[in-house]
Parts: sequence; C-alpha cells; structure tokens
Amino acid sequence: MAKFSDITGRYIYLELDGIEYRVYIEEAGKGIPLVCQHTAGSDARQYRHILEDRDITSRFHVVAADLPYHGKSLPPTSVRHWEQEYKLTKDWFMRYWVKLCHELELKRPVYMGCSMGGHLAPDLALNYPNEFRACIGLEASMWSGNTDRLVNQWFHHPRLSNESKPALMLSLCSPNAPEEYVRETVWEYSQGAPPVFKGDLYYYSFEHDLRQTAKNIDTRKCALYVLSGEYDWSAYPAAAKALADAVPGASYTLMEGMGHFPMVEDPVKFKKYLMPVLAEIQAKS
Repeated sequence: MAKFSDITGRYIYLELDGIEYRVYIEEAGKGIPLVCQHTAGSDARQYRHILEDRDITSRFHVVAADLPYHGKSLPPTSVRHWEQEYKLTKDWFMRYWVKLCHELELKRPVYMGCSMGGHLAPDLALNYPNEFRACIGLEASMWSGNTDRLVNQWFHHPRLSNESKPALMLSLCSPNAPEEYVRETVWEYSQGAPPVFKGDLYYYSFEHDLRQTAKNIDTRKCALYVLSGEYDWSAYPAAAKALADAVPGASYTLMEGMGHFPMVEDPVKFKKYLMPVLAEIQAKS
C-alpha cells in the first residue's frame, strides 16, 4: 500500500507592487497558523520535518513558502529578470509576508524564519505587530554588516563555482548534526539560482539593522522569541542574545550543539527547543 505525506502543495498567485508572483506553498495541520520562511538562497524544503511532525501539526496549521525566485516559485513572467540585478529589500520582504498571510486568510499567524528569515522576525514584530501574534527568529541578530567584500565579490563571481556556496553552508552546520541531514541542507543550497543567494544577502547584510530600534519592539502586542545555535558563526550566539536583551520582554534560547540551520540539519534536537516555545504561544492564544 502506498505511503503518502500529509503535506499538501499548491500555488497561490500574489500581486505586489503591480507584479503578479506565482508562489509555491506547502501546508499541513490544523490550528494556530504558523508560517515559515527559509534561509537565504534556499527554499521551503527546509521545513519538511516540521510539516510532517504530527505533534506540531495537530495544534498548528503550518505553511512554508518558497520565496519568489526560490525553489518552485519561478521569477514573475512580467519582469525581464535576466536584465536586472535581483535584490531582496526589507520593505518588500515584510510586505510580502503580510500580503501572503492576508491572501491565505490567516488570522494573526505565528511567524518563524531562519537566518535572513530569522532577521525578518524582529523586523515584522517592530513594523507589523498587529499582524502576528508572535515572531520566532532562528539565528537572528540586530545586524549582520561589515560583509561588503564577501557579498559583492564572492557570492556571485564567474571564477567561483556555484558549489562554493553550499560548501560554505556546510561550515555553518553543527559537527554534532546527523550527516544525512547536513547533506540534505547542502543539497538544497546546491540547487539555488546563482544570483539569488547574493540578492538575498542584500537584505541580510545591508538593510536589516535594528541596533537603534530593537528597543521599540512591543512584545505585549507581538511576542518575540530568539533561538540560536551554539555552532553558528554567522548569527553567533552572543549577537542573537544581544538582540533578545535589547527587546523588553523578548525570550532567548541557546540551542546547545546546534548550527545555523536547526530545522533541517538536526530536526530531532531542534524539536526539543521549539516545542516549549510553541506551547507558550498556544497557552497565550
């Protein structure tokens, strides 16, 4: 007898700034909406373990989306994208998630993102606190600047193979993580379009900056949870904790023995850290 996943995949047409995007989403479960944003240069396959975990989907309606230009969300046909540089901006990124949640008719969902998606968690909590009941930032920090040379000269260069980016991501994974899941993480990165990773890092490295405004996040309106991996050298633990410390009422958790991609590189261990956060959000809801 055939074995099927509980995940349902479909496309939603989303219009933003006069451009129609065909966005691929995967869903599972019922209950409180939980929307998930992948890391820079990858796609929503990173959340497959959460989408298939019935301890989570029995209480949460999980939605994971491939950002436009990523995974199965092809570039919009109305844009001559091959003639222009792809750049992900903070304003567009925030409005994209608000719009997507509205179109899916999700009532004050929980937002969870990792890396660039983790950075977006406090940005959403600050700028759209009435849209989300809670934001969970995985590997998030206030700022990831001083990376101009790395981003501009290294991440999209004709002398560097596209394999160089997934190889670098390998160094962000924990040495304790199961090898099969680490290789899954790297495999997903190997399939991204060459200019996309660099374009995502425009937001991550240049536009995201909460050093002066993190203190203005009102966690009474939108709770903020920051979780960081011990072996993450990008959004390293001290930087993640500094973000949480700067936000009155925010929660910080150090995920011991984990790296930059907790939900995919070590889903079993990540679940032990995630479940208490989800339980607290559920209790408050």
